[in-house]
Amino acid sequence: MIGFATRQKRAAHRASQRSTEESRLTKWTLITIALAFCFVFLLLPLANVFAQALTQGWRYYCKSLVEPDSLAAIRLTLTVAAISVPLNVLFGLAAAWAIAKFQFRGKTILITLIDLPFSVSPVVAGLMLLVLFGLQGFFGKWLDAHDFKIIFAVPGIVLATVFITFPFVARELIPVMQATGTEQEQAALTLGANGWQTFWHVTLPSVKWGLIYGIILCNARAMGEFGAVSVVSRHIAGQTETMPLRVQALYEGTTAASAAAAFALASLLATLALITLGIKTFLEWKQARTEKLIVGRVDS
Repeated sequence: MIGFATRQKRAAHRASQRSTEESRLTKWTLITIALAFCFVFLLLPLANVFAQALTQGWRYYCKSLVEPDSLAAIRLTLTVAAISVPLNVLFGLAAAWAIAKFQFRGKTILITLIDLPFSVSPVVAGLMLLVLFGLQGFFGKWLDAHDFKIIFAVPGIVLATVFITFPFVARELIPVMQATGTEQEQAALTLGANGWQTFWHVTLPSVKWGLIYGIILCNARAMGEFGAVSVVSRHIAGQTETMPLRVQALYEGTTAASAAAAFALASLLATLALITLGIKTFLEWKQARTEKLIVGRVDS
C-alpha cells in the first residue's frame, strides 16, 4: 500500500510538472541568463583573485602567506572561528529545541531576536559593542578598573563574530525540528529515557543534517566577517587583524607587491570558502542519495 501511494504521488507530480512546463526556448533562455550572471559576477572575479595573487610569482605568493603579520591574521581568524562556532552551536541547539518543541510566552520575540543580526548592519553591531564595552561605554570604566580588555582585543572580535553568526545554526535547525515533531521524543520518554538520553539518541540524530549545514554556514561567515570586526579591532597588525582586515591593509599599500600579497591572502580565504562549499555540496549529495535509497526500498 505504501509503495502504491508513493507511485501515485510521483505520477501526480509528473502530471503537474507537464501541465506547467514552459517552452524549451523559455527554459534555455532562463538557464543561459543564470549561467551568464554567475560567470560574470562570481567566477570571473574569483579567477581574477587567484590571477592577481600570482602576478609576482609563486615564490612571492608563498612568502606572502608566511609573513609574520599575515600568519598572525590567519591564526587569529581560525581561533575566532574555533571559539564562535561551538558557542553558536550550543545556542542554536538550545534555541531551536525550545522554539520547535515547546510553547511559551515570548516565543515570537525570541524568533525575532534570532533574526536581528540579519537585519542589522555589521558596522552597527560593532558600534553596539563599543557602546557597551568601550572605555566610554556602560561597562567600560569597570572593565578598565579591573584591567580587562574587550574592545580592541581578541574578546571583542569574538563577541562581534558570535553576534553576526549566531542565527545560522538556529535558523537551520528550527524548521528541521518543527518538521520532525515531538512524537519520537514522547515515545522515548514513555519507554523510560531521561531528557539527556532522548536528546542524544533521538533528537540529535534526526536533525544532524540541519546541524551540519548550520555549522558550515556559520564557520564560513565567521572567517569572512569584516564590518563588525573592523569596528572593534583597531586594525593592530599582528594582534587584532583577522584575514579580511589584513587583506584591506595590504591592498591599501602603495606598491604592486603589497597588492599581490593582499590577493594572495584573499585567495587563501577564498580557498577556505570553496572547501566549505565543497563539503556542503557533498553532504547535500549524500543526503539526497540516502533519501533516494530509502524511497527505493519503500517502493520495492
